[in-house]
This record gives sequence, structure tokens and C-alpha cells, in this order.
Amino acid sequence: MRTNRLLLEDQYNIPRVCKKCGGVLVFKGVGEYCCEDCGELDYDDYGKVRLYIEEHKGATAAQIESAIGVSQRSIRHMLKEGRLEVAKDSRTFLRCEVCGKSIRSGQYCPECEITIHRNLEAEQRAQIKRNIQGAGMAQKGEEGQRRFRRENF
Repeated sequence: MRTNRLLLEDQYNIPRVCKKCGGVLVFKGVGEYCCEDCGELDYDDYGKVRLYIEEHKGATAAQIESAIGVSQRSIRHMLKEGRLEVAKDSRTFLRCEVCGKSIRSGQYCPECEITIHRNLEAEQRAQIKRNIQGAGMAQKGEEGQRRFRRENF
């Protein structure tokens, strides 16, 4: 978990120190950070992209990159994470990684996502069942018998 958090911090350029006074920045939500000392606001890459999209509806990844400096790769990653969504009237779209159907956000279309989750759940149930059987529950021929006997005690 810690490594995933570190990767996100590096990937989204999360600010830690206030540019104005050098104070500590505190996360306020949706990519926004506020200085404890002076109240100055700063944004990580997600916050910058979100603000730009709010002001410029329908902007492309290339336009966003040239305007605020967040790479198209980071923007694509935010789309695949489901943090951003392709506009309804856009000519560009994402593709489901399983069936290739066009989607607006994430990695999978709803149908493939349901299938993937059902398969994972079935696999986890089978693993739990194997773990329980491995703990002595499936031993045959010893019903009602003692496993250990006290002799010479």
C-alpha cells in the first residue's frame, strides 16, 4: 500500500511545502492543498486538470498539456483510474481492455467489469475453501477419534 501511495505522489506531483511562506500544505480534497500558516492554495496535477476542464469544457488532452503542463500520459492515467471522464460529445474515447468496446472512463466496459469481478470472487471462494481444507477439515477416517493420546503420563 505504501509503495502505491508513493507512486501516486510522484505521478501527480503532490505539493508538500507552500511556495509563498514555506509552510506545510494540508490536503483538502479533489487535488487541492491549503497552507497551514498563510492559507495559500496549491494543486496537484489532478486538481490542475480538474480546474482547467471546469473552465474549458471539452478541452483535449493536448490542449490541457500545453496550457497547464500536465502530461498527456498522466491525463490518460487519470482517465483509466476513473478520476476523469471523456466528454459525451467527444470524438475521442477509451477502449475496454477486454472486448474493445468504447468507454468514457476506466479500463473496462460495465459488462466486462462484472465478469472480471465475478471470476475474482469465485477464485477467492475457491482459495478460502482450499485453505479451510488444508487446516484439517477434510481429513477422512478420523471422525470422533482422538488425534493425540496420553500414554505414560
